[in-house]
Amino acid sequence: MSDNQLAVDVVRGEMQPWSDYSGKRGAVQGPVLRALLSDVLPDGGRTLILGPHAADLVEAVVAKAAETTVLVRSVSDATELTEQFGQVQVIAGALDGLVGDDRAPFDVVVAADGLDRVLGYDSDDLNWTQRLDALAAVAAPGAVVVLGLENEFSLTNLLDRRPADERHGDDEWRPLHDDPTRPVSTDQLAAELSRVGLGTSVSYAAFSVEETPFALVSAEVAAAARPGQLPARLAVEALEASAAVVPLLAPIAEGAESAARAGLLGATPSGWIAVAGGAAGHSVYAKTPGHTAVLTADAAEAGWAVAVDAAPAEAEGLLQFDAAAVPASVPGGVTAETLLFRLAAAEDVPAFRDLAARLGDWARSQTGSRTLLRWDDVVVDGDSFAFGVSPWQTVADESDKDRLAAAWARFHDRLISGHRRHPWPPWMVGDDLVAAWVAMSGIEAPKPVPATAADTPSASVAHVARGKELAAALTGVLGIPADASQTPDVQTALAEAERAKKESFELAGQIFGLERTLGFRDKALKTRETRIREMRTQVQKANAERTRLRNSKAYTAVKLIRKAAMIRNPRKFAGKVKRKVNRQLRNKLG
Repeated sequence: MSDNQLAVDVVRGEMQPWSDYSGKRGAVQGPVLRALLSDVLPDGGRTLILGPHAADLVEAVVAKAAETTVLVRSVSDATELTEQFGQVQVIAGALDGLVGDDRAPFDVVVAADGLDRVLGYDSDDLNWTQRLDALAAVAAPGAVVVLGLENEFSLTNLLDRRPADERHGDDEWRPLHDDPTRPVSTDQLAAELSRVGLGTSVSYAAFSVEETPFALVSAEVAAAARPGQLPARLAVEALEASAAVVPLLAPIAEGAESAARAGLLGATPSGWIAVAGGAAGHSVYAKTPGHTAVLTADAAEAGWAVAVDAAPAEAEGLLQFDAAAVPASVPGGVTAETLLFRLAAAEDVPAFRDLAARLGDWARSQTGSRTLLRWDDVVVDGDSFAFGVSPWQTVADESDKDRLAAAWARFHDRLISGHRRHPWPPWMVGDDLVAAWVAMSGIEAPKPVPATAADTPSASVAHVARGKELAAALTGVLGIPADASQTPDVQTALAEAERAKKESFELAGQIFGLERTLGFRDKALKTRETRIREMRTQVQKANAERTRLRNSKAYTAVKLIRKAAMIRNPRKFAGKVKRKVNRQLRNKLG
C-alpha cells in the first residue's frame, strides 16, 4: 500500500467499489462556481468539502483555506483525490459517520453538490432535514456554509421528456422517491439554514448544464429580472445551453421568458446555491458564451456594473474574444431584439421599420468599433442604444453593411427557428427577408443575382452573404449546434410534422390537379392525332389523283395548248420554227 493510500481516512458509510465522479452525474464544477467560492469564502479557515467536487473547485477552496478536508463516500474517489492533492486530508465515508467522529468543527463547509450524495449503503435513511442537521453538527458556530440544492420545479426538469426513472442512473445511488422535507424555494432553504443556526444566508439561482453552473443570479435579482434585461438574458443563454444535453418537450427559452415576465425566474432554475455566514458576492456570475471567462455584474445607478476576468484576445476564425471590449457599465434596459420580437408579433411594420432605421443610424455612428453587432445584446438606452456584454469582435475591419447584415442574419435565425409570429409572407425567408431588413436600416440592397446551378446557394448580395458568414461564425464560437441532425424538442417536432402534413396535403392537391390537366391534355392529343391521321389519308389520296392527272394525255395536250396560248406573235414564232426546220433539214442532207 502506498503512502497516499495510507493517508486516506475511513469513517462509517464508505462505499467500495464506487465512484461519484463518473456515470450520468459527475462532480459539480465550472469557472462560475469557482469565482463565487473565491469571493465568499474567508481566508485561513478550517474547511470541509462535502461531497463530490471537481478538481477546479478543490483548488479554489485550498487556495483560501488554512486546512482542507474532503469527505467523499467512495474509497476509490478518496484515493484518487489523495494522489492529486497531497496537502488535503481526504476521508472516505458518509456524513453521518463523520458526525460521531471526534474531530474539531469546521469553520467553512462547502457542499455545493448538495446533500443527495453524502450517505452510503450502511447509513441510516436520513431525509434532507436530517442531513442538514448532520451538516450543522460538524460546523463550528458562525461557520460559513456553501450549500447546493436541486430544484424539483426547474424548467429543465419539468420539460425533460424522459421518464423519472431514466433521468438518473443506478450508478448515482440516489433514492428515487419524494422527500417532503426537501426545500423547494429560496425562502424555505433560508428558513432551514436559519433553523440549524447557520445565520443569514444569500441564495443564488443556479442555471446549470448538468453539473456545471453557467449562470448564478442572486434570488432578489432573479425575482426582479424581466425578459430582455441582463440577468434574464444570461439565464436564458444558460438554459438554452442545457437544451443541447437534455431532451425537452418544448423550447426552454419560451418558458424562461414567461417566468421572467411573471417575476418567477428565480423559482425555475436548475437549483440554488446558498451562502450562509459568508461575505457578499456579486449579484450575477455568468460564464461568457464560447469562453471560460467569468462575467460578474452588480446593480448600479445607470444599470449594471460589469467586469470580465482578464483574458487575452483569442482569434477563432473570423472572430476573436476580447474581454476588454465589454463595457464597464451596461444600461438596465431591454435588448433591441426584445422590442423587435414584440413589434413583429404585433405585426406593427411601421414601428418595426422605424426601429430598424434607428438601429442602422446608431450602428453607422460606431466608427472604429469591431464588436460584432447582435440585436440580442444591443441594449436600449433611452432614445439611443448601447453595446451589451458580448466580447466577440471581428478580426478584420468589416464595413457597416456587413456588420448590419450579420445582426439581421442572426435575428432572422432566432426569429424563424423560434417559430415566432411575424408580418412577412411565409415564402419571404432567408436572404430576401434579411436584405429587406438591411434596407430598412438605411442600406438599399442591389438586385440579387439568381443561382446558376441546383447546388448553388440562394442568391444574395455581397454584404448579406458576408453577414451570414459572420453570424455563422458567431454561432460556432458560442457552441450552438448548427446541424439539423440534433434531436429537436417535441413541440418543434410536432410543429414540423403538422407543417409537413399540411404541405403534403397541398402537394397532393396539386398532384391531383396536374393529373386532371394531364388527362385532359391526353384526350386532346388523342383527338389531334386522329385528325392528323385523317388529314394524312386525304393528302395521300390527293397526291395519287394529282399523279394520275399529270400522266394523262389530256394533261399533256392541255399543257401544250397552254404553251401555244402564251405565244404573243405567231408570225415571228412561225418564222423561227421555219428557220429551225430548214437548218435541221440541211444538216441531214448535207
